[in-house]
Amino acid sequence: MLLSHQQALQILDNAELIHSEQIVAQTLQRLAADITAELSQQQPLVLCLMGGAVVFAGQLLPLLKFPLDFDFVHVTRYGDALHGGEIQWRVKPRENLKDRVVLAVDDILDEGVTLAALRDYVLEKGAKAFYSAVLVEKETGKPKPIAADFVGISVPDRYVFGFGMDIHGAWRNLPAIYALKDSIGNNKEC
Repeated sequence: MLLSHQQALQILDNAELIHSEQIVAQTLQRLAADITAELSQQQPLVLCLMGGAVVFAGQLLPLLKFPLDFDFVHVTRYGDALHGGEIQWRVKPRENLKDRVVLAVDDILDEGVTLAALRDYVLEKGAKAFYSAVLVEKETGKPKPIAADFVGISVPDRYVFGFGMDIHGAWRNLPAIYALKDSIGNNKEC
């Protein structure tokens, strides 16, 4: 369900600011430093998970001052729904993964099912190492099948949006991270 202009404005007006634009910018700098320290000598293949990680990857990659290769994947469990279902591979990596160090970049680590499936796929295709970086990790209080190697900031177990994460298709373009005041379920990514 896409939102009308008025509905999108009303959602933002009723949302709570969780992490400011300044906090997000500082987080990007820290993540870039951590990733550089770990991967700068390995020329990783960076896999951006579409579509939520586009904003995150677009801001993070210019901060990585070392050679890397880039590709994208589109794998989802949500489609237009708010709750996860079966994994759907819409676009698999085009680059050869054999003997590569792979860094998956995603906007949010929620339940971890999608990111774990990507890890398994990448390793099955012969990658020598798999790393993951997420802008935010949701504090669900439940065990996850994967832990991200690089985590930006934590968010409460509420529906969050902004900086690549959407709510019914809207507000990916916000420079900060917001949450609905009441929890309506998990986000639409990993």
